[in-house]
Amino acid sequence: MTAPAATILYDTVRWEEKALSGAARRAGADVRMLDCRSLSLDVDGEARGYGTVLQRCVSYYRNVHSTAALEGMGARVINCLRTGMLAGNKLYTHMLLRKAGVAVPRATVSFSRDAALGAAGRLGYPCVIKPTVGSWGRMISRLSGAEAASGILEMREAMHPLYQVHYVEEFVKRPPRDIRAIVVGDRVVAAIYRHSDGWKTNMALGGRAEPCSVGAEMEDVCIRARDAVHGEIVGVDLMEDEARGLLVHEVNNTTEFKNTVRVCGVDIPSIMVSHALEAGRR
Repeated sequence: MTAPAATILYDTVRWEEKALSGAARRAGADVRMLDCRSLSLDVDGEARGYGTVLQRCVSYYRNVHSTAALEGMGARVINCLRTGMLAGNKLYTHMLLRKAGVAVPRATVSFSRDAALGAAGRLGYPCVIKPTVGSWGRMISRLSGAEAASGILEMREAMHPLYQVHYVEEFVKRPPRDIRAIVVGDRVVAAIYRHSDGWKTNMALGGRAEPCSVGAEMEDVCIRARDAVHGEIVGVDLMEDEARGLLVHEVNNTTEFKNTVRVCGVDIPSIMVSHALEAGRR
């Protein structure tokens, strides 16, 4: 049995995974869909029968561990382990973006309730507390003042150790929207504004999308953000600060793009599949 040209590795079938599979079929490409939950790897062996692996696992832990195993066995994985580990953690991403000279919101990290309260006070209320690992706006809270912060931090201290790393970010003064830009290879292929009636703009929480034109400044910021986490296919989330311009607040390793396709009319799945197939030929 010949190996496929590429494998789409997933743990949840979203619109995006179906669209990638459909794009591969339309292109006549030999691309296999593989559920990571069925995977058992002999990590002392060689990765045969996968081709280029397009990593689409939603779970951070399945994502980075399956990528580590497959790369260690010799497979070409997009995105690579460095990207999965770095972009999957908001603190890691923040530090790398700052080092690369990419503008980011001001942030603090603390390792106890009292230290986090002090940091939030110095940062200024309102501010936002986030888990370092997570998506879809879950477990992100707006801290309106010291009393609210104290209550939320007290709850977090009783949770999993992940939530006892208190990553607190400034509440950026911006329009009631943010920007999601999709980067494939060396270009931003499309971008959308994400509007919301509340302060969270995540589409999973009811945000509304409309096309966003990509100018030279945004293209430059997004490519530098991609490079900071060593990515190939990423989603870059930006905010428009009144004084500082574009700030990057997240880089997504297995980015969703359903709404970007819907409102921009760009065939992002085909572009991604083409990139993966070309990567396998290099």
